[in-house]
Amino acid sequence: MDLNLTDKTAVVTGASKGIGLAVTRALLGEGVRVVAGARSAGPDLPGLQTGGRVVFVPVDLATPTGPAELVERAAELGGIDILVNNVGAVTPRPGGFASVQDEDWERTFTLTFLAAVRTVRAALPHLQAGANIITISSVNAYLPDPLVIDYSAAKAALANLSKSLSKQLGPAGIRVNTISPGPVATDLWLGEHGVAETVGRASELRPDEVAAGAAAGSVTGRFTQPAEIADLVLLLASGRAGNLTGADITIDGGLVQTL
Repeated sequence: MDLNLTDKTAVVTGASKGIGLAVTRALLGEGVRVVAGARSAGPDLPGLQTGGRVVFVPVDLATPTGPAELVERAAELGGIDILVNNVGAVTPRPGGFASVQDEDWERTFTLTFLAAVRTVRAALPHLQAGANIITISSVNAYLPDPLVIDYSAAKAALANLSKSLSKQLGPAGIRVNTISPGPVATDLWLGEHGVAETVGRASELRPDEVAAGAAAGSVTGRFTQPAEIADLVLLLASGRAGNLTGADITIDGGLVQTL
């Protein structure tokens, strides 16, 4: 299926690993030029820069000026057709609500919510006609969990923001959608200091036991793969989903079983 994305320009935040890296790789495979933002390139992103169609911008997206710096680099290359707000982080809170201090709330909301706000604000003057804004949210936006109470609240704010933006920008031909994954097979969940390890340490379980329990919560019995989310990004960015805006696409293996 030709998605007609060749030679379009995309900005991807948190592009050096996990979902962001998978999205960058998928867009590149469709002939998109990607301006990839992250604090460091990591071990995998440099391999995608061969050929010059991936431009890495080392930037701290948690700073007030970081998102604008990323967007400015993309603007130098021309207008922006696709914006993927992916950057975010989660810290499990086994101590519950009382253990989350002001600085924890500020850190979570800054990276998971404000980074997207700042990136969109900077990108608006540079969005091409027919542009798409795609934000990686989470099932925790509507499946609140005290274990990730600040993350859940930040993702809920992100979903609300995206819906509001879809109403404002739709008449200008700009579509805004979100993707809400359940557990994804990335370092955020499965790596060192990831959710599985942190929860396991607090509950005297091995990380693989925690991960197995999380996977068992889905009817498919497995985690979502980053490439599966990247494929959804491609669809939403293409004209094949041309009348889809203000929508949230859940990809969680059936974890959320309510309507």
